[in-house]
Amino acid sequence: MSAFIVGLTGGIGSGKTAVSDRFKTHGITVVDADVVSREVVAIGSPCLEKIHQHFSADILLDDGTLNRAKLREKIFANAEDKQWLESLLHPAIANETARQIGEAKSDYVLFVSPLLVEAGQDAMCNRLLVVDVPVETQVSRTVSRDNNSAEQVQRIIASQASREQRTEKADDIIVNDKSLAELQEATDALHHRYLDLAKQHHELKAASRKEGAR
Repeated sequence: MSAFIVGLTGGIGSGKTAVSDRFKTHGITVVDADVVSREVVAIGSPCLEKIHQHFSADILLDDGTLNRAKLREKIFANAEDKQWLESLLHPAIANETARQIGEAKSDYVLFVSPLLVEAGQDAMCNRLLVVDVPVETQVSRTVSRDNNSAEQVQRIIASQASREQRTEKADDIIVNDKSLAELQEATDALHHRYLDLAKQHHELKAASRKEGAR
C-alpha cells in the first residue's frame, strides 16, 4: 500500500466528522471505519446473508436491512455469538478498508476510526491526528446531538481510549473547543502540512523503486 495515510480519531462528541468533512472540501478521500462497517452488511452482501443464516429471520427488519438492535441484544447475551460475528466482520471490514484506501486518488487519504488507537489501527497510518476536547464537552455535545443520557455517554467514553492515551500517540492534535471557523482554519493548516509530507513520502518511494531497479 503506497498511499500516504493520515489516521483521524477522537472520542465521541469530539468533532471528528466536522474535521473529516473539512478535509473532503480539499478533495481528500475519506475512508470512514463506521461507514465501512455498515457497507459490509448492506442488503445483498455476503456478510448479511451469513448473519441471516446464523441468527434466523428476526435479525432482519421488514425492509431487509440488518436489525442492529436485535443483533446487539443477541451478541451481548451470548459470548460465542459475539466471537462468531467478530470473526466474520473484522476481516471483511479490514479488507474493504484496505480496498478503499488502495483506490484513493487524492494526494493522501484520511482514515477515520473512533477505535483507531484501541484497535491498533494506527500502525497502518503514516500520521495520526487526534481531535481532542474536555470530557465535559464530549458529554454535553453528545447528549444534545443523540438525545442520550449523560450516564450512557459517560459509559461510552469509559469504554474508549482515554484522552491521554490518544494524545500520547498523536502526531498532530486539534483542540476543538472554539468556533467552527477556528476548527476549519486549524484543519486547513494541517491539510497543507499533509500535502508536503505526502509529496516527500511519494518522492522517497519513487527513489527507492528506482534504486531497486538498478
